[in-house]
Amino acid sequence: MIFDVDGILTDGSLHFGPDGEMMKTFNVLDGQGIKLLQGAGIATAIISARQSAIVSKRASDLGISHVMQGIHDKKSAFLALTKELNIPHAACGFIGDDVIDLPILLRVGFSASVPNGHAEVRSRVCYVTHASGGRGAAREVCDFILQAQGKYTAALATFLDVSDDDR
Repeated sequence: MIFDVDGILTDGSLHFGPDGEMMKTFNVLDGQGIKLLQGAGIATAIISARQSAIVSKRASDLGISHVMQGIHDKKSAFLALTKELNIPHAACGFIGDDVIDLPILLRVGFSASVPNGHAEVRSRVCYVTHASGGRGAAREVCDFILQAQGKYTAALATFLDVSDDDR
C-alpha cells in the first residue's frame, strides 16, 4: 500500500515557522493502521511530491522503508518501486488526493482518495474515505484492506487478548 503525504497523511496544510521551517501534523490512528498493515505482511511505501525531513522521521518511526520524496513524476517512481519489489501493479494500492496522483491511481488494483480530494481524483478511484486527510483517512483505508483480505480480526487479536489478566 502506497501513501501520498500532503492531504492524505496530513490535512494538506503547510505550516511555516519564522525561519522557514515546515511543520506537519500526523494522525496517530493513521500510524497504527500502517503498523497493522505491516504486521499482516503488507508492504507500505510513501510517494510524495514534497521533500520534508519531517516525513522522513515519520516514515522511520512507522517502519516504512520505501520513501520517495520530492517526486513530481509519480508514475516513474511507482514503476521503479514495483519493479524493485517485483510486484504487479494490480497487487498495489495507492491513496492520493490531487491530479498529480492520477498516474498511480489509474494503474493500481486498489485506488482511494479522501472527501476533500480533487473532484477529478474522487471520480476515478475505487474508494473515497469518509474521514478526511490527516483525520483518519489512511487508517480507514488500512482497516478496509485488512477486512477485505480477511486479516482484520487477526490484526487486532493481540489487542483483544485478556487471557493473561489476573482477576
